[in-house]
Amino acid sequence: MKTTFLLTGKTDKEYLRQGMQRYQERISHYIPFQTKILPDVKRNIKRTENEHKKMEGIILLKSIVPSDVLVLFDEQGKEYSSLKFAGFVQNFMISGVKHLVLAIGGPYGFSEDVMKRANFKVSLSKMTFPHQLVRLIILEQIYRAFSIIRGEPYHHG
Repeated sequence: MKTTFLLTGKTDKEYLRQGMQRYQERISHYIPFQTKILPDVKRNIKRTENEHKKMEGIILLKSIVPSDVLVLFDEQGKEYSSLKFAGFVQNFMISGVKHLVLAIGGPYGFSEDVMKRANFKVSLSKMTFPHQLVRLIILEQIYRAFSIIRGEPYHHG
């Protein structure tokens, strides 16, 4: 199963980029994995949040194909423990999904069109995290999921 992690805009902080690189390399030992950075829509005071989300949504939707399974990380999604998230990921592998796309939206979230296209929505927590830190957290959880699936000792809980 090929997996793509879609991000809107570059990661600004070096320490986050280093951590992300570390987990991307680890994940790549398990599956074909890539991170794709979508162009950032520049903020404009004349543009509403919904208009901004719609523009980002157009870019995101152009980067996937109908057969892709799209999972959004969104506060409205379903919460999982790490063990349950591993099962969630493993179900895609078992069911023969060819391309899994995991996406994080921009600072305002996802457009209505992207939300409608999504196959699944996952919430990390009811807590609010810095937008770019979430990228590292999700990569760590993807790596953890594969270590759980493989029965490796990384996950001790």
